[in-house]
Amino acid sequence: MKLFDVYPLFDINIVKGKGCKIWDDKGQEYLDLYGGHAVISIGHSHPHYINKVTEQLSNLGFYSNSVKNMLQVELAERLGKISGYDDYQLFLINSGAEANENALKLASFTNGRTRILAAKKAFHGRTSLAVEATDNPKIIAPINNNQHVTYLPLNDLPAWEKELAKDDVCAVIIECIQGVGGIKMVSKDFAQGLATACKKHGALLICDEIQCGYGRSGKFFAHQWLDIQPDIITVAKGIANGFPMGAVLISPALKPIYGQLGTTFGGNPLACSAALAVLDVFEQEQLVENAHIVGEYLIEQLKDLQKDYPIITEVRGRGMMIGVELAVPYKEIRQRLLFEQHCFTGCAGTNTLRLLPPLCLTKAEADDFISRLKQVLN
Repeated sequence: MKLFDVYPLFDINIVKGKGCKIWDDKGQEYLDLYGGHAVISIGHSHPHYINKVTEQLSNLGFYSNSVKNMLQVELAERLGKISGYDDYQLFLINSGAEANENALKLASFTNGRTRILAAKKAFHGRTSLAVEATDNPKIIAPINNNQHVTYLPLNDLPAWEKELAKDDVCAVIIECIQGVGGIKMVSKDFAQGLATACKKHGALLICDEIQCGYGRSGKFFAHQWLDIQPDIITVAKGIANGFPMGAVLISPALKPIYGQLGTTFGGNPLACSAALAVLDVFEQEQLVENAHIVGEYLIEQLKDLQKDYPIITEVRGRGMMIGVELAVPYKEIRQRLLFEQHCFTGCAGTNTLRLLPPLCLTKAEADDFISRLKQVLN
């Protein structure tokens, strides 16, 4: 048997990580400016994380959700306090797509409607409703193309208000910083107008914080820069630093009904111990604050670089979610960064380098990346 070939792979076998560094099986060290696709929030192989997960595994790795799990209760209380949503309800699952799937399902259960508004160039996952809300026809199978979703231009408030005024919209789902879409920012005026229109017309507002949340923007959630409060918030990626986990934060106005939502593996003891370790490190090492300070420093360094290298056409983002748009396709520059300068970066669209480093990135490591990028641009 061989693997089903779904990804184009770099011929590199990563076997070790520490902080913002990773190593391949030949001993080559790499600077990680991609964080495993925004998953590594506290750094690779953090000792506290290792200890907490190992300790939990030595006691109990798994049991079903038919019994009380006090680690879930502790996680809900801690997450509520650190995020500013201590009155919300927490539903734990396994991935970002699953979080969005359940959020959209819950919205439809709440108001009985079936139409969804999503942004053009949005990415919300690859499962049934999540992929239908993703603006990429190449990954929407015929069975998922059920005409539930209307795609609208980001930041075009009149277009969204016009659709909401039809009073048939179940939910609006939006990334406050688009990731796959190219690190595109939601404006504050648009976000606040959209939240007002959703409330007026009975549509639920879902903020997809799977990539842009969990401290990455320099606040716990990216929507907190915009002074809005969504009905539902979805998270995954950085929540457990690599252990598969997702979650839905749900307004207290929405009431659960037994049987509507459920999960086998969601919120298992190992996942909860990993997520609690992440929150410990967030607080002990002030990583959300570090994401803001070092992220903004890196953005300024990139903007300074842009002045000398016109191949960089725009630098955008917030905290440690940064897009570097190029005048040429990113492919050669990304590959030279990887194979010549030994630095991992991501990509979006055809022309944008996407930087999603661990939140523990230091200014010295940011300078190191700028130096390596210069070498490639030269």
